[in-house]
Amino acid sequence: MRHLNAGRKLNRTSAHRKALMRNLVLSLIRYERLKTTDAKAKELRRWADRMVTLGKRGDLAARRRAYAFIGSHTAVKKLFDEIAPRFKERPGGYTRVVKFGVRRGDAAPISVIEFTDASESAAPRKKRRKAAPAERQPERRARAAAG
Repeated sequence: MRHLNAGRKLNRTSAHRKALMRNLVLSLIRYERLKTTDAKAKELRRWADRMVTLGKRGDLAARRRAYAFIGSHTAVKKLFDEIAPRFKERPGGYTRVVKFGVRRGDAAPISVIEFTDASESAAPRKKRRKAAPAERQPERRARAAAG
């Protein structure tokens, strides 16, 4: 039975799991959106919401607890000064996890996790495809003729 055993093990040692969560929370605070596996996103949601709650408290003790976990002064500053004030009136549920698809290499289910007010669309920004060389040829000819 799993009584009082909360959290996912993610097939890692406890130290590796703790380091993984620290890095994921740091990245989520920096970029406000992440694309990762479903299990990691669902576990990250617990930790990220705790950090936002500390940010909403705003006192020195909360700042020190957040820094002890995150380990980056700039990320803690952004959390307390930019992210947490956005959720001042919200009682919880600061992140959203949206299923995104499967990873190409191993077919692992992928999700996008972001702060709920980050944007209306949960799809990550797609990279713009470069034009094929044949499509770029007229541009080069026009530039060469003009210049």
